[in-house]
Amino acid sequence: MRVLTTAGHVDHGKSALVRALTGMEPDRYEEERRRGLTLDLGFVWTRTEPDGEYLAFVDVPGHEKFVATMLAGAGPVPAVLFVVAADQGWQPQSQEHLVILDALGVRHAVLAVTRSDLADPEPVRADAVRRLAATSLGTVPSVAVSTVTGAGLDALRTELARLADALPVPPADADVRLWLDRAFTVRGHGTVVTGTLGAGTLRVGDRLVASDGTTALRVRALQSLRRERTAVSGVARVAVNVHGSLDGALRRGDVLLTPDRWLLTDLIDVRVAGEPAGELPRTVRLHLGTAAVAVTVRPLGEDTARLTLSRALPLRVGDRAVLREPGGGRTPCAATVLDVRPPRLDRRGAGRARAAELAMLTGRPDGAAELRRRRLVRRTELLAMGVPAPAEPVTGDWLADEHHWAGLRTRLAAEVERYAGEHPMEPGLPTEAARRLLELPDRALVDALARTPGATALHSREGRLYGPGSVRPALPPSLRAAVDAVRQELEKTPFRAPEADRLAELGLHRKALAAAVRARALLRVSDTVVLLPGADTEAAAVLRRLPQPFTLSEARRALDTTRRVAVPLLELLDARGHTERVDDLHRRCRPQDPRKPPNT
Repeated sequence: MRVLTTAGHVDHGKSALVRALTGMEPDRYEEERRRGLTLDLGFVWTRTEPDGEYLAFVDVPGHEKFVATMLAGAGPVPAVLFVVAADQGWQPQSQEHLVILDALGVRHAVLAVTRSDLADPEPVRADAVRRLAATSLGTVPSVAVSTVTGAGLDALRTELARLADALPVPPADADVRLWLDRAFTVRGHGTVVTGTLGAGTLRVGDRLVASDGTTALRVRALQSLRRERTAVSGVARVAVNVHGSLDGALRRGDVLLTPDRWLLTDLIDVRVAGEPAGELPRTVRLHLGTAAVAVTVRPLGEDTARLTLSRALPLRVGDRAVLREPGGGRTPCAATVLDVRPPRLDRRGAGRARAAELAMLTGRPDGAAELRRRRLVRRTELLAMGVPAPAEPVTGDWLADEHHWAGLRTRLAAEVERYAGEHPMEPGLPTEAARRLLELPDRALVDALARTPGATALHSREGRLYGPGSVRPALPPSLRAAVDAVRQELEKTPFRAPEADRLAELGLHRKALAAAVRARALLRVSDTVVLLPGADTEAAAVLRRLPQPFTLSEARRALDTTRRVAVPLLELLDARGHTERVDDLHRRCRPQDPRKPPNT
């Protein structure tokens, strides 16, 4: 299927023309047919030839009061049938519709000069072709027609078939963003919505989310051109029967989205065309898809501005929108989305700096450039912005600019070295402290930096980062002397741990003990019990010589120690797999695996 919108001044014969082309009535309301005036969007279709492609038309009103409705019809559609009457020529809404199409970047069109039976169509056709050529539409084929005599209709069908063949086919696997132009309730079926599917594929059973980004919906049924479908790919007119918990009714301007693939934003930076950004009104309406949202304008550069939207929309870099003053007092302007996650502008001079940055952006998604600007960004967020990922993640879902990542690695090594110099008894920089120092959003990035090969090797152990060499701290002389004194006392009776008073006398307070344990100079059994490294495996060897199972008292006597030491030591042996409980009173040693070294 190919989808076109009509465009042109009121009463220039748009509806009559698509009626003649399709044999279907585009005006859905009795009042429209009675007054001969299109008030809302109409939808009709035909085939380019008996077995050719379907060609669907979104018929829009031409009256100046209904320009917002015209925008809702033209917004999601990639091509246009532009209509100018031979007996009236170019008119104000002809111009406004052309400005809107140019703002939206529409590049495919056919010009139809209607009522060629009432006046010579050639002057009007030449004038219209010239005007269209100066816009994004470029030079377009044109046909003079009459719906009364039928003259030119076959030639117009031929040109429309050529246009259909030339239209690009959007990717069927693209993320769905279906802008709704109608929503209604069908008895026995529930909510039905319609729209022009620009890209991607909808399938029965698909899960979607509504405009708020959280309301989950399921596709119960699909229709396209009044025929039941199991799947529909863009570009296509589609009716979707959805089921879900809707807090409020869906309406024109709402959107259905592929879950977890879109960013909803109410703050964007744009490039403006058609009028200097500084001359824009403070408040205008932004038209994109079928949505019309009030926005507040903050000019930044000559052609760039920041827009604050009254409600969040699913936007991507490169989206084209129209800025229009309510009431149509000014010529509509084009807006190209440059950034859907712009930085805050709180500091003095931030606006000027931002304008200089935006001046370098093209509005075309560029993954490498976007990553250089953001330095760190999640891959899923970058894709949701409409920007391709330029590299593989450094960890998890995180992408990092190569130069920024190298700078972070250098800074991390410096911070680890600085911390070790300031804390000789506990030289390892805590990972969380490193994250805060580098202002990183995720601790996983710190771990990834530590693993990154570089001139200065970093080691991670127990949540701390160490520099080159051993990950054990070098104990200062006073602490080494205290540890040596404990070692001498334990050499004769390895399981009679020093009392707390003795540790305090040696200067082994809490922080000193922690440093000695990290250096593996002592083994922590409990908060108040320390032994020599390897005492656990030595104790296990002693206990294996006992009749199995054994009691706490039997273990205490075999180890020649006190209950104060024996209780936590046995719990440590349980935790390290040397022993296990049989019942409340007995333990036994677990069989040794000769393939595994002792757990020290």
